[in-house]
Amino acid sequence: MRWLLPWTMASTSTNRPSRLASAAERNRGPILSVLERVLPKQGTVLEIASGAGQHVVWFAERLPQLTWQPSDLDADCRANIAGRSADSGLANILPPREIDARAQDWGIDGVQAVLCSNMIHIAPWPATQGLIAGAGRLLAARQPLFIYGPFSRGGKHSAPSNEAFDESLRARNPDWGVRDLDEITALAEASGFALDEIVEMPANNLSVVFRMTGEG
Repeated sequence: MRWLLPWTMASTSTNRPSRLASAAERNRGPILSVLERVLPKQGTVLEIASGAGQHVVWFAERLPQLTWQPSDLDADCRANIAGRSADSGLANILPPREIDARAQDWGIDGVQAVLCSNMIHIAPWPATQGLIAGAGRLLAARQPLFIYGPFSRGGKHSAPSNEAFDESLRARNPDWGVRDLDEITALAEASGFALDEIVEMPANNLSVVFRMTGEG
């Protein structure tokens, strides 16, 4: 199952009940502004932990040259993604897949980018390790792994609000917590990535772009 579900319920245009994550509504515009620059011009983008599916549908509408592959470990989330995708009428969204980031084999290939937003701080550390290792298995030279969310840097939080958020997460579950970008970068380098770009985002979040090394 998904580790944290901060959902409200809304109705779609077809009156189908749908989960809604308010944070996804707020951050989708700033994230899109980065994705427009860093994603490939064509190909398939795999989103890990798509949640309610708000991001993938919104991005797919605005980046129609790309094919979007949503995924989530939680069956209710996948049903929500499927319903939201159907309501959108978009042809460039594939059916959601069940993917556990921790798995040694995600059962997928042929993707040109991996995207993950707001997962690693509300999941056990092995999910972060699996996310980066899995992306490393899938991506070719210069293809991007994009991670969005709150981070500490050099063991220090970027703002008091992030420190308080980290404390609240760890109080709810000791396996959760704001991750340190230095540790994430070390993991990525061990899987063949190089840090390409760090973009400051609203609400003390970061967009972090890694790219596979090698000839491309």
